[in-house]
Amino acid sequence: MRIAEVIGTVTLSKAHPTLGGYRWVIGVPFSLQGLKAGLPDGEDLVIFDKLGAGVGDRIGFSEGGEAAAPFYPEKRAVDAYCACILDQIALSL
Repeated sequence: MRIAEVIGTVTLSKAHPTLGGYRWVIGVPFSLQGLKAGLPDGEDLVIFDKLGAGVGDRIGFSEGGEAAAPFYPEKRAVDAYCACILDQIALSL
């Protein structure tokens, strides 16, 4: 699981029938250095969101095969899935 900050939403004119009616957000992932600085520094990506994350929220998301796991046994074409909205992040090094 990785951490990202939501910077916007996506509006689709067409969607795969199994994914219609859900939200999509644009997230910028954090590296460890970015978490220390409090600024996301990764490459933007589109994340499937059933939780209602808003702009400025920090979220935990999974990618790849793990992103499709919440839909098992159904198959969904999802590459990134918002698994949680984070209230706070504490780093201890």
